[in-house]
Amino acid sequence: MTAVIHDFPSTAWVDAYGAAINASEAYRTASTEWTHGSVALVMPADPPIGVPEDVGIWLDLDRGSCRAAKLVSRDEAQRAPFVLTAEYKHWKAIIKKELGPIAGIMQRKVALQGSLPIVVRFIKSAEALVEAATRVPTRFLDEAR
Repeated sequence: MTAVIHDFPSTAWVDAYGAAINASEAYRTASTEWTHGSVALVMPADPPIGVPEDVGIWLDLDRGSCRAAKLVSRDEAQRAPFVLTAEYKHWKAIIKKELGPIAGIMQRKVALQGSLPIVVRFIKSAEALVEAATRVPTRFLDEAR
């Protein structure tokens, strides 16, 4: 049986990502003290690859659990206490583990809205979130079908 491959970004991908986060012992262990609220991942529109408008991924994270993961508008995503914004190519590099999320922030490839000291304190959580994303069978929109 082959795994279902999900387009990134899509509702199906986000649902699978939420499940992968909750299946991650590494995330649960690294994040037991996370009480700082939701995290949103935002990517600007990229019509040539099939992302006609800005997209947000809302992760309701609390104490090592992902209580909800959903695709949202950019406006809704901007309400999260932590918002990470990057072009599609940078999110792709993060999911493929070619770019670390903290390195992306430091290199200004990822813009952070929220407390950098808190994010740095939870670097293992960030790494576990990336690891969970790598477990979602993904088709990137900028790659041939």
